[in-house]
Amino acid sequence: MCGRFTQTASPAVIAQEFGVTVPPLFTPRYNIAPSQPVAAIRIEPGTTTRQLVQLRWGLIPSWAKDPKIGHQCINAKAETVAEKPSFRAAFKARRCLVIATGFYEWQVQGKAKQPMWIGLKSHRPFAFAGLWEQWQPPEGTVIESCTIVTTDPNELLRPIHNRMPVILAPTAYDLWLDPTVQQGDSLKALLRPYPSEELQAYAVNTLVNNPRQDSSDCLEPLPA
Repeated sequence: MCGRFTQTASPAVIAQEFGVTVPPLFTPRYNIAPSQPVAAIRIEPGTTTRQLVQLRWGLIPSWAKDPKIGHQCINAKAETVAEKPSFRAAFKARRCLVIATGFYEWQVQGKAKQPMWIGLKSHRPFAFAGLWEQWQPPEGTVIESCTIVTTDPNELLRPIHNRMPVILAPTAYDLWLDPTVQQGDSLKALLRPYPSEELQAYAVNTLVNNPRQDSSDCLEPLPA
């Protein structure tokens, strides 16, 4: 699964990388946790324009009776995303890019779990394959939420965890975002492990275990 990630790129870099307008007060995040807002890109409804939005992490299906279901829907498995009731409608027409610069996984080492940070060797921001949804409570404002699609681990991740988030290649962004594309096979072909040779991983301190911690100290590598 993917339960924590980072987004530390500047507004200028994000704008250049993804072709969107970014608010100047956009701040770096070092320990993003479920139920918190995340930066995502989607096609603005009724247009072909990419827009940057804030979505709550943990997808709440439109038919849900209780928003707490979002706690169980932070990830969607690539193998079942097109069929599972919680995700199939969003997979068909409401796909998004969740912006990140890295993610954390916890590697079992004896009786302990060592947090590891994984990101691109190029240090550039990238996009997780995401889905978004709108949920209207009986009273109150609409909640827009999202989930991150996961797949089998690549060779780098396999010793660390049995799943990894789907990282999309930039050449796949247009296809993934296009709401008029609804052929499951062409979309599911994008949901594969990212090449190991383009990623790096290193151990970080256990500060990241606490979701209230959100400073650059979370990214400090442990001494070799």
